Amino acid sequence: MNIIDLRSDTVTLPTPQMLEAMRTAELGDDVFCEDPTVNKLEEIAARRMGKEAALFVPSGTMANLVSVLVHCSRGQEVILGDLSHIFLNEAGGISSVGGIHPHTIPNLPDGTMRPQDIKNAIRGDNVHFPRTSLICLENTHNRCSGSPLTPEYMAVVGELARESGLSVHLDGARIFNAAIALGVDVRDLTKNVESVSFCLSKGLCAPVGSLVCGTKEFISESRRNRKLLGGGMRQVGVIAAAGIVALDSMADRLKEDHENAQRLVDGLNDVSFIEVDESVDIRTNILYVDLVGGTIGPNKFLQRLVNKGLKVHQTGRSRFRMVTHHGISSKNIDDVIEIITTTLS
Repeated sequence: MNIIDLRSDTVTLPTPQMLEAMRTAELGDDVFCEDPTVNKLEEIAARRMGKEAALFVPSGTMANLVSVLVHCSRGQEVILGDLSHIFLNEAGGISSVGGIHPHTIPNLPDGTMRPQDIKNAIRGDNVHFPRTSLICLENTHNRCSGSPLTPEYMAVVGELARESGLSVHLDGARIFNAAIALGVDVRDLTKNVESVSFCLSKGLCAPVGSLVCGTKEFISESRRNRKLLGGGMRQVGVIAAAGIVALDSMADRLKEDHENAQRLVDGLNDVSFIEVDESVDIRTNILYVDLVGGTIGPNKFLQRLVNKGLKVHQTGRSRFRMVTHHGISSKNIDDVIEIITTTLS
């Protein structure tokens, strides 16, 4: 049975071009900054993000943690959304490793936080309070249907941060999805932040890795934190080579994933007992659906989908996430709609 896997865009596999680049990669010791393939990847990443320098790390979680550790000292505070990936899905690393206090405020359905809520969350100078040092944004916003944050919103938060003497870190795991959806250069989304992280191993299809980008001084400190966390990987050009191919050839094709996600939304809107969360427009490759009514429970529903060759990700008792990605065709989307329809009919 051919499996259609919509659990995440992390299930993407490297392309033949990536595998060949990995096979022939020129290698060195990256902890000594002597891996030429990694150095090239970092140069490309920094240039694409409009920053001075970049650092290759094993994962998006490490990229965010490394960044927050540079921005904040122990006992300081970071403002972030209550649905953000850093808060919900990174094992509490900023607290357990960094001793950094998360101050959460509500994410709106489109992934933003109200500027006034951010302003109200900034601590005054008082011995009873931790010092606010950082604001974290997420673009696209995973839990908010993959919503892209606009350049205008990024500029508003950046200006607010500067007025308050704070820094902004952008969790840009799917930043290229945001740029494609909004029809802007990715640098329009990063120019108002001090640091940005992004993943190579989601829609860009590389097997491993994320990048942290910022000033040369910021990246120097990030490199120290990467070592602290066990992220020094020696001859890591063997996987960085796939990242170069990803940045060179995979970003523009993300539009196909967005079109397939919209095709899936349109099809599921006609299926009984399934309700697509359209609190905001589905603009990228992530959608959430709820099982409502009917005679089949969520666990049995999930198992029947697997039995028919479809995998989706359960994120709540009756809520499921579906993510389109490279390797999922428009024909696959038609099959998904048919599988869900027949399962619930």
